[in-house]
Amino acid sequence: MPLDPEVKTQVINHFQRHPQDTGSPEVQIALLTARIKQLEEHLKTHRKDFHSRRGLMKLIGKRRSLLEYLKRKDFLKYQAILRDLGLKR
Repeated sequence: MPLDPEVKTQVINHFQRHPQDTGSPEVQIALLTARIKQLEEHLKTHRKDFHSRRGLMKLIGKRRSLLEYLKRKDFLKYQAILRDLGLKR
């Protein structure tokens, strides 16, 4: 299940650096976080859906690598996105 287009545009508008920005690390991390939350809700009701669980683990790994990249490149933006998304690191 992909993200709802309205939710996706809201996330992009909140985290973009400039009006045409859709691929910066901040936007990618925020979109992955929204998708991860959606999958977590799905897995609460469908406990034995192991294919979706594997997809969730892949998304978490991708978000983790993007966070590490952002941490190396711009530590202040890294801290800001953790605070905005409510992530613990």
